[in-house]
Amino acid sequence: MAAMYRTQGTATDRKKFTVSMWVKIAKTGSEKTSYQFMDFWGDGSNRISLYHNNTDQLQIYHEKDNSGVNEVAWKSDAIIRDKTAWYHFVWRADSTQSTAADRFRVYINGELITLNNTTYPSQNFEFAQGTSSYVQYIGRYGGNTNNNFEGVMSHLNFCDGYSYGPDSFGSTDATTGIWKINTSPSVTYGNNGFFLKMEDSSNLDLDSSPNAHTFTTGGGTVTATQDCPSNNFTTLNPLNNYFPEATFSNGNLKITTKESAPVMGTIGASSGKYYWEVKVNALASTYGTIGIVGTQATASTQFITSNANEYMYYSQGSLNYNGGSVSSGYATYTANDIIGVAMDLDNNRLFFSKNGTWQNSADPTTSTGAYTITAPASTSLGAYFPAIGYWDDNDAANGTYEANFGNGFFGTTAISSEGTNASGIGKFEYDVPTGYTALSTKGLNE
Repeated sequence: MAAMYRTQGTATDRKKFTVSMWVKIAKTGSEKTSYQFMDFWGDGSNRISLYHNNTDQLQIYHEKDNSGVNEVAWKSDAIIRDKTAWYHFVWRADSTQSTAADRFRVYINGELITLNNTTYPSQNFEFAQGTSSYVQYIGRYGGNTNNNFEGVMSHLNFCDGYSYGPDSFGSTDATTGIWKINTSPSVTYGNNGFFLKMEDSSNLDLDSSPNAHTFTTGGGTVTATQDCPSNNFTTLNPLNNYFPEATFSNGNLKITTKESAPVMGTIGASSGKYYWEVKVNALASTYGTIGIVGTQATASTQFITSNANEYMYYSQGSLNYNGGSVSSGYATYTANDIIGVAMDLDNNRLFFSKNGTWQNSADPTTSTGAYTITAPASTSLGAYFPAIGYWDDNDAANGTYEANFGNGFFGTTAISSEGTNASGIGKFEYDVPTGYTALSTKGLNE
């Protein structure tokens, strides 16, 4: 993610502030140094940094007036590692509180979390966040560009001079018990405050607060996505990658690999009808594979289609599965081709398209030309997941794929021509078959 930034003006009240943001992380642990969510930057001795550290904890560092002293310091006990989920973070500061622990509080998905290595500010301490002429960065560290955030952000609120709890920005769903977003919080933003919904693809830095602050984007491209806290879309899952040589980028929607074990998606399904697309950026072998799996790879069953309930469209022009293949009716594909996958789990049928043309003269809407798959309940996972990989792990070169599960992008490039989509969930290059939807939380709930 590229950074957005603006120079602050005079603060409303430097003793209080609130940061609320929804975040979906893409890297954890040794994959990163740290992720900078937000930085209030004067210089190396005058700043506040809010970040996700290399041990996957939320952390803050605060230094002011060239003191050389970290006036505020804490780490969360909670570990943030789930790449499939949206998190809601709230940092609430109010140094007027008589109890030290109430002067800086942190919430994850509505829950007050415990902190360690904690140094609380003194009573009536004035934070650096309200210092005029400081630059407020979103998605990067002020001192360099090495710690940029990679993932997705949404509904970012900053309240200057006001301290709010998480219930101002979210609530618990009475039916599901899941913490859900409040898209129209009733809060006061103060002089430097803002509300970045990041919903308008043509103006992602639009400030929806009364302040209408103008931000500058730099250090890369800020990409719009349909993935949001109220509709969590599938991504490729590094935790289900058997081989460590595969690399992930663009919010885990781009993969470079030469390995034989399939890289799975984060969301699977056992019923319903779903559609997604995969663009081939580079193909190093005649054995590129795109499809679905109902079995997790292991050390002894690492090759694609060596397990039951794996169905993959091979780049040399065949549909392969455990114990066999079908070559008639399936065209070869190569770099720049877009492969569509339509998965009908109500009737146990599977369809593939190449650049909008359904293979084997199929029609997912009428269910003709389908390949019949094992019922999801009979698979070892009890569901089918999207999968990408290679059949042969002896290639010296890598292949690269970019998945669109409805986000509307291949990598950082928007789809060139949006197809029709009766469900209205997700944006795809080609027409979505009637009755099919995106593999997302809203799609699953349909």
